[in-house]
Amino acid sequence: MIQQSALAQARSAYRPKLPASLSAASTAKQTPLPTSSNSEIRALFSNTFDLPAVTFEKGSAPAAASPIRVGVILSGGPAPGGHNVIAGLFDAIKSIHPESSLIGFLNGPDGLLTNKGIEIDAKLLESYRNTGGFDIIGSGRTKLESHEDFLKALETAKSRNLTSLVVIGGDDSNSNASKLAEFAKANDAPLCVVGVPKTIDGDLRGEHIETSFGFDTASKVYSDLIGNIQRDAISARKYWHFIKLMGRSASHIALECALQTHPNITLISEEVAERGLTLKQIVDQIAETVAHRAANGEKFGTVLIPEGLIEFVPEMGALIGELNDTLAHHGDAFNALETLPQKREFVAAKLTAAAASLYRSLPDDIANQLILDRDPHGNVQVARIDTQRLLIDLVEARLKEMKAAGTYKASFSPQPHYFGYEGRCAVPSNFDADYTYTLGFTAALLLREGLTGYICSVRGLTKPAADWQAGGIPMAQMMNMERRHGKMVPVIKKALVELDGPAFKEFEKHRASWAKETQYAFPGPIQYFGPPEVCDRPTTTLELESAK
Repeated sequence: MIQQSALAQARSAYRPKLPASLSAASTAKQTPLPTSSNSEIRALFSNTFDLPAVTFEKGSAPAAASPIRVGVILSGGPAPGGHNVIAGLFDAIKSIHPESSLIGFLNGPDGLLTNKGIEIDAKLLESYRNTGGFDIIGSGRTKLESHEDFLKALETAKSRNLTSLVVIGGDDSNSNASKLAEFAKANDAPLCVVGVPKTIDGDLRGEHIETSFGFDTASKVYSDLIGNIQRDAISARKYWHFIKLMGRSASHIALECALQTHPNITLISEEVAERGLTLKQIVDQIAETVAHRAANGEKFGTVLIPEGLIEFVPEMGALIGELNDTLAHHGDAFNALETLPQKREFVAAKLTAAAASLYRSLPDDIANQLILDRDPHGNVQVARIDTQRLLIDLVEARLKEMKAAGTYKASFSPQPHYFGYEGRCAVPSNFDADYTYTLGFTAALLLREGLTGYICSVRGLTKPAADWQAGGIPMAQMMNMERRHGKMVPVIKKALVELDGPAFKEFEKHRASWAKETQYAFPGPIQYFGPPEVCDRPTTTLELESAK
């Protein structure tokens, strides 16, 4: 049995704040969205594309005549606040009708497909309110995407007499929720499907979704750790810390942590791709900063590295693509080789001259990771590449060259770190606790209205929670066509860092001075009790983007 700490006991008494406009009596206001020219997506989602935006206002909606039965799924990697989405959903459906019920499907979408679920009641939920993790029902990465999957989902819903399903997940999970909603509508199945935007990566966002839940807490956890490391750096005055941060595609976490902590170097994947930087140019930039600081007597520093950096370096992206193709076509011959040097040379011989030269220049352990650590589809698992160690090795080699040339005379003591899982299940910040509870409550109201194919939207998030505006938008309108596993499919587009956006511009304004001088900031741990400016403040990214 999980033991509750003193903090957990105190947090259980926290009552998340809701927008003043949100209650069981709220009324729904529908507003037409601008006409989209995306005819391909419209054709695929003919039943759920041309839907209006919905906002909830103070009102006097009558009590529901009958209870609603709702299923809920936690999908993908955990993010702080998932339990509060379920708490808000539960409290809302009970306020809509006291006999309403909530079924939690176990271990993600797989629980829906295999009809494995439990009823979530007040007693079970009580110990999970305001806690981190997804452990109340577990999560999973099974995808709901095939015709057979949708049929199984509808069969499960019918067998349990469910009227509604809430999918709590990221861009892929909500893309599949949108497809299920369209499938149900096209087949006259009485199931409404609503999505909730989740991902610590911060890449599920847009005009109507200001941030995904979990990003606030995770970025604050990482920023606290970075601040601690930087305090150590200026105390010991001899270590360079290379810190890889979770964020598979977008660099939002790295950018937010930079704005909170002022490290010496922060690599932004989107900028690397935009400028077409090579690995050598990145290494030269870091080495020059190390040398400049050492010349000023500061033989220490911090480098923030987004998890997905490697794929954004054009030459590395091309190399990974060639490796994927080579191993797909020559897998049997590759697997028959006995030693790693044989395997590396076999692969290098199949690459183009440029890719082979780059591959042979990599440290052996990284070159091995690129050919051995692969997903079930045979592709390189980029997130598992120790990018921080790769950069350390290459910077060390460059500094040796500079030392031989007489342009660098100091020592270099690097330390690698990876911050990822530390932030996924943290106790949610007050912001995320309030935001996720509001998202769950909003999902229930969308279902009360009989709406399907919507994702929950809460806007005005830099204002006090009482002034937030809750509603929903059709998920299909967030879709675009992307190539996945060799074919074009509709998916919600990941929102990458905008290089002309206010958050990056603020970072760009300061990074030169942060590189040369030591201007570290130490945000400290998340605070749950105290004045609002300390406890309820949103991320710097959200504040900057809301002010534009």
